[in-house]
Amino acid sequence: MEQRKLGSEGLTVSAMGLGCMGMSDFYGERNEAESIATLHRALDRGVDFFDTSDMYGPFTNEELLGRALKGQRNQVIVATKFGIMRSKPVKDGWAPITGINGRPEYVRSSCDASLIRLGTDHIDLYYQHRVDPEVPIEETVGAMSDLVSAGKVRFIGLSEASVQTIRRAHAIHPVTALQSEYSLWSRDMEEEVFPTLRELGIGFVAYSPLGRGFLTGQLQSPEDFAADDYRRNSPRFQGDNFTRNRNLIDRITALAARKGITAGQLALAWVMSQGSDIVPIPGTKRCTYLEENVAAAAVTITAEEQQEIAGIIPPGAASGERYPAAMMSLVNR
Repeated sequence: MEQRKLGSEGLTVSAMGLGCMGMSDFYGERNEAESIATLHRALDRGVDFFDTSDMYGPFTNEELLGRALKGQRNQVIVATKFGIMRSKPVKDGWAPITGINGRPEYVRSSCDASLIRLGTDHIDLYYQHRVDPEVPIEETVGAMSDLVSAGKVRFIGLSEASVQTIRRAHAIHPVTALQSEYSLWSRDMEEEVFPTLRELGIGFVAYSPLGRGFLTGQLQSPEDFAADDYRRNSPRFQGDNFTRNRNLIDRITALAARKGITAGQLALAWVMSQGSDIVPIPGTKRCTYLEENVAAAAVTITAEEQQEIAGIIPPGAASGERYPAAMMSLVNR
């Protein structure tokens, strides 16, 4: 697979990564054996950029990745995150979010714990998962910079941060990547964030490039989700929003069919075509979907098709916010 460079500090990764969250949390049933097989198949197919977080599980996704990578750690770029705190599961298998923490002592302790769970002596890319409004970003990034100096972290990143925060952070220590949601139906980054990242030489990692599965065209009804599936609580997957969004995806599916590819492959190829500094990390826990996603890296979208896609789903076309209100309050800080 093609390699892409994130940031100006020398981090090179596969042009498409693998989001590991769903292997342990948020999207219904889990199967460790299938997840590990998917991780190993990703390596076989040239995917070397794996994304996790201490809050996925919580904690269990890092442990899963650590087990899967035994004996293969030097073949992989591992990205993980800190900052979102969750309690132990208390209802229906869920571990509620209890706060955001960017205090320097928390940064240090979180890193040490992640290193143990991952079974490694360093993290390649360490993100602040959400910005803590109670702690100056300079203090948080200062602690992250200390981790780089100590050899525990190679590169640092932010997630869902505002332009102002990105600039302040980058002035303390070079930020290698910003990770935020970006897809055909989540285009918030285009107006201000992308120009800022390109000015500063910061790469972009696109999570949920398949719109949490919606852009594959395979989701028929909100009732198809398991009881503990996060999407039951997501505005874009509820009621009339689901119906209106489904109409958009039907048109994307028709365009993809004319090209002889799936709607998901078209959606991924579109994200990758928006710049060589953009790396999508579609999540999957099954080898079948991994193969489909990887094949999207070879898809070319013509200028005419770009225009047609823009006419079908222009910025702001999706119905509903991308998160419930409480989670939306945590982005763009």
